[in-house]
Amino acid sequence: MLKHRAVITGMGVISPVGNHLDEFWDNLIAGKSGVGLLTRFDTSDLPTKVAAEVKNFEPTEWISKKESRHMDRFAQFAIAAAKLAVQDSGLDFEKVDMERAGTVMGCGIGGVITFEEQKEVLMKKGSGRITPFFVPMLISNMAAGHISIEFGLLGSSMTIVTACASATNAIGEALRIIQRGEADVVLCGGTEAPITSLAFAGFCAAKTMSTEKENPEQASRPFDKRRSGFVMGEGAGVLVLESAEHAKARGAHIYAELAGYGSTSDAYHITSPAPGGAGAVRAMRLALKDAGVSGEDVSYINAHGTSTGPNDAAETAAIKTVFEDHASKLAISSTKSMTGHLMGAAGAIEAIICALSIERGMIPPTTNYGEPDPECDLDYVPNLARKKVVNVALSNSLGFGGHNATIILKKFD
Repeated sequence: MLKHRAVITGMGVISPVGNHLDEFWDNLIAGKSGVGLLTRFDTSDLPTKVAAEVKNFEPTEWISKKESRHMDRFAQFAIAAAKLAVQDSGLDFEKVDMERAGTVMGCGIGGVITFEEQKEVLMKKGSGRITPFFVPMLISNMAAGHISIEFGLLGSSMTIVTACASATNAIGEALRIIQRGEADVVLCGGTEAPITSLAFAGFCAAKTMSTEKENPEQASRPFDKRRSGFVMGEGAGVLVLESAEHAKARGAHIYAELAGYGSTSDAYHITSPAPGGAGAVRAMRLALKDAGVSGEDVSYINAHGTSTGPNDAAETAAIKTVFEDHASKLAISSTKSMTGHLMGAAGAIEAIICALSIERGMIPPTTNYGEPDPECDLDYVPNLARKKVVNVALSNSLGFGGHNATIILKKFD
């Protein structure tokens, strides 16, 4: 069966390093950190003090005050990023067959802020004071639901929940919808707002987050020997994906082609990667095959690179297995060193980074890299952005539960 090509024509971000595309990109290229001491609640009794919080976000810039009160922060982020992406794309939905327009979003946790707040209401004021919007604010699918309602998208609307691989799986599944010819336009990406005392304490208990205290901005150190864990982040990224025919017919600006997707399971452990990153190896190979490119064609990898010991080492091993001698020639960076880990939204903003790297010929750095780890011995574009022609980029996302997702972006011709 003939596969339709899919292209990226619009992108929107809400992130710890910027809430507009150019601001986001400029800060990444400058190596600016979005990580700092957490401001939202008291961390005095917690081993982790840092987070990557979204700054200067006012939901009423995007939705009415009434609507904003009935939406969890993760859904507010999603609407804002979607509106930015549609604006960037120049799409006129009055000229789109809305039965062939849909949305696929990723979200790892959903409305944990609402969950925590309403539990307090229950304990202090009783069940009669629980908001009737509790369930619609809590459930993870509401990001996609609100986006489809906002724009009148009548095609497939779904949410992928695969922990930290959620957004990359969502983008990949949107690609499949386009490839099968079931839609002309799909808004896809991911959103997450997990910075609450409950979720934060949970990850602290699991001993997975950075314990850096002296230099908060340097807490995320992917691939560095001194890394002590990930930094929790929040935000959203949305991409407008169109069939190539649809985009060309309306004269759209095309950032890149979304060319390949691979998704696998470790079937090994709930939090630890399979030895040698075996699941990531299979996901990367599937994505390369789907895109019709060889390992030697890839010039940039936006790594999952969480700044956790086992994960960074396993991903490095996986890259070596897939790319063999070419692995040492690859430019690899973990932008989580600046954005923190946006969990269910991470793959979306990292896909956007890949598209911008292709279009603008620059690769953002892995910041805070100072002490090499013998197990992580590839080129991680340390500390300074690099000018480089990027024709093919790969992005990895690896999640708790053994979920692995990889996408391939290409320069469109």
